[in-house]
Amino acid sequence: MKILVCGATGFMGRNIVEFLSGREGVTLFGVHWHNLDLPPNVIIYTSDLTNKKHVEEVFNSVKPDIVIQAAAVTSGVKDILERPYIHVPDNVIMNSLLLKACYDHNVKHFIFLSCGVMYQPGDAPRKETDFNEHDEIHSAYFGVGWMKVYIEKQCEFYSRLGRTKHTVVRHSNTYGPYDKYGKEESHMFAATIDKVMRANDGDTIEVWGTGEETARDLIYVDDVCDFIYRVLSLQTSSYKLYNVGYEVAFTVKEVVERIIKISGKKLNIKYNTDKPVIPTKLTLDCNKAFKELNWVANTDINEGIEKTIKWYNEQQFN
Repeated sequence: MKILVCGATGFMGRNIVEFLSGREGVTLFGVHWHNLDLPPNVIIYTSDLTNKKHVEEVFNSVKPDIVIQAAAVTSGVKDILERPYIHVPDNVIMNSLLLKACYDHNVKHFIFLSCGVMYQPGDAPRKETDFNEHDEIHSAYFGVGWMKVYIEKQCEFYSRLGRTKHTVVRHSNTYGPYDKYGKEESHMFAATIDKVMRANDGDTIEVWGTGEETARDLIYVDDVCDFIYRVLSLQTSSYKLYNVGYEVAFTVKEVVERIIKISGKKLNIKYNTDKPVIPTKLTLDCNKAFKELNWVANTDINEGIEKTIKWYNEQQFN
């Protein structure tokens, strides 16, 4: 089984590669754009997936049975609010080219890592069927939300042509090793880990907003990888869409305080209400994944933080 992981050196892709590496009956291929060491048993291609010629060269060389699409243009809240357009063009182009290539090359299974950004926020966990295209997507996520929906619909379209099976994974906010740490485009969790681990006892770290206005469903990356591994053998339909989350929403304040406590440091927190935040609450209902694939998120939030801090310290970032 030849599996091609697109975005193999990115946050999600790198973790997927490590999770699948060494599995019996699996030959792993990775496409990356930015250099990063990968396990030695992964065959690597350096390609620009927004370039049709590059995509064709990879598919002609690999002839994959399965494509896991984890390549994406992503960033943090600052870009979402100030430059929301940067998430749309390259993501649409690369996914359109990949889906067409999967059809042309008779790929058996295409797995697309979407997200839950298209759901309306609220107190009740959102099921897959709760998304209604007639409802307004949150204004901050309008561009990226409809971009994700468009790619999901492309997956459904190609699935109806009968050559390739498609699985869409609407995962919640994911955290863990290999995320973007110490960068302006960092997600909230990674940015907080980096701030805490670089601080000394008695220091004050800055948190954007009041800490109470945003609550997110946070899932450890290995749980997403476990879901994908189950999908490889258990998902038999031509098209399936699943929510994949922890099913609990944590405020920014709760996350920051947990990270500080688990780090063992004694730090002060300054909440900067002049910085941009997106005041929403969202959790995912993952009952469909449990019923059909016997999948649940097994990593407790405290355990996930401990694992992430351990990995961070091993990288010697600070």
